[in-house]
Order: sequence, then structure tokens, then C-alpha cells
Amino acid sequence: MKLLPFSGKAMRVGLTGVPGVGKSTTIETLGMHLIEQGHRVAVLAIDPSSTKSRGSILGDKTRMANLSARDEAFIRPSPSAGTLGGVAKATREAMVVLEAAGFDIVIVETVGVGQSEVAVAQMVDTFAFLALAGAGDQLQGIKKGVLEMADVITINKADGQNLRPAKRAARDLATAMKMVRQPDQIWTPPVLTMSALEGDGVEKFWNAIEDHVKAMHEAKLFDERRAGQQIKWMWSMVHETLLQRLNTNEAVQEESTLVEKQLRSGQLTPTLAAERIMNAFDQSRGADN
Repeated sequence: MKLLPFSGKAMRVGLTGVPGVGKSTTIETLGMHLIEQGHRVAVLAIDPSSTKSRGSILGDKTRMANLSARDEAFIRPSPSAGTLGGVAKATREAMVVLEAAGFDIVIVETVGVGQSEVAVAQMVDTFAFLALAGAGDQLQGIKKGVLEMADVITINKADGQNLRPAKRAARDLATAMKMVRQPDQIWTPPVLTMSALEGDGVEKFWNAIEDHVKAMHEAKLFDERRAGQQIKWMWSMVHETLLQRLNTNEAVQEESTLVEKQLRSGQLTPTLAAERIMNAFDQSRGADN
């Protein structure tokens, strides 16, 4: 609460893309470019947690060696711990702390591509999607849900022999955008090409992000979007708190042991089992009161 008055002034950017698209390289090249312009850059890089060991490598600092060495930059790798979209529970809180500390650009790097990316899109001002020119990766990019959320789309690794395929992929994605976007929307997401490794197109990529934020301000939608994100943040915390209380409730733990055995033996359906778990929770809450 004490930090909130000092936060909210930074530009918040979400970055996602298929594995191997070059998210870390893009962030490092972009971060160095922004530092040269006088910005202070914070990166919240979400590292996927193992579903078996629950552990993460947290190797983003090694992938962004040049950026992590700069005093004007701060990189915080976080384990996703299996949460929706690979968004660590404390990502939003970390964003507030970093903004209060004077970082004027916060970049949230997410895991993979899919419906879970909604979680990141709901906490940033601009949601950028990186794609590749390869056929398989391009199919990932044409998922309607991702295109509906993306504010800026960039085909990365557009260099050497990949340059022409990248430009062709950009044209294809631009056509796909017309199918999923309403013509009367205030912002038409640009489809760009970029080589983060060579630094080509990175400035244009950032200019597109700035243009999107400017368009949101001019349409008087920026503050409305931020306010809506606060409400979604509240409900997210409510859901997480309820789930934590449910998982740590003694009555629920006792009942879950029994219903799991009955589920395994086919004596109970998942629907009835869930109902019994919730009844056990409700009864324990009633006993406490």
C-alpha cells in the first residue's frame, strides 16, 4: 500500500512467442537500446517450472549477460510454479516495487503461447507477440486468441536466408489480422519484421509499442484499461486465496483421501467427488464460525 502512490508511471510491456523465437535476445537488444535512450529497464522473466520436480532453471540472467551487467537494468527470473500462463504469483507485486524504485519500463516475458497468455495481457499496457517464419511456428501465430490479444506482432530472425520468408510470413499474418480484428477499432496491430540478433528493426518495434500506448491515451482508454487490470488483479488474488485455504483445510484433506480412493476404484464420479470436497470445506467453515 505504501508503494502504490509511487508506482503506475512505468510503461508495461508483455512479450510472448513460441519457444526458440528469441524472446531473451529481443529483450536484451531492446533493453540496451532503451538504456541508451536514458531509460531504466526492469525485466520480469517467467521461467517454466517442472511439473515433476516443481523446480526451475532460472537462467535468464545468463541469456541476457550484457543487459544484466548494466546498473540501469534489473532482471528478475521467477519460477512459474505451474500457475496459469506461467505468471508467478508475485509478478504484479514485483511490478509495483520496480516502478516505485524508478524503473520506467517494465517488460514481462512469458512462457510459450496459448490461452494462458491472457494472464499476461491483463497486466500490461502493450502485449507484443514474436513469431517465426517457419510453417509450424507460423501456425502457432495464427491462433485466433493470440492475434486478438496482440497489440504488436513481429516476425523475428529476419536475417540472411530467413529475410524473404520472414517478410512473406509478415504479409500472411497481416492478412490473418484482418480476419480477427474489427475495422472500427482504434488500433490496428502492425506486423513487423526484426532481427534481434543483429539489432535490425528493434527501434521500429519499440516505436510501434510507443504508438500503441499513445493511441490508447488519445482515445482515453489507457486509464480505463489500467483500472480494469486492478479489478482483475483483485479477483485473481481472491481465487488464489480461496484455493490456498481449500488445499490447507484439514477437513478437506481428510475427505480428499477418501474420495480419491473411491475415484480410483470407480465408485464415485468426479462431479460427486468435487461436491463432497466442497461440502467438507463448507461444514468446516461453519464449525469454525
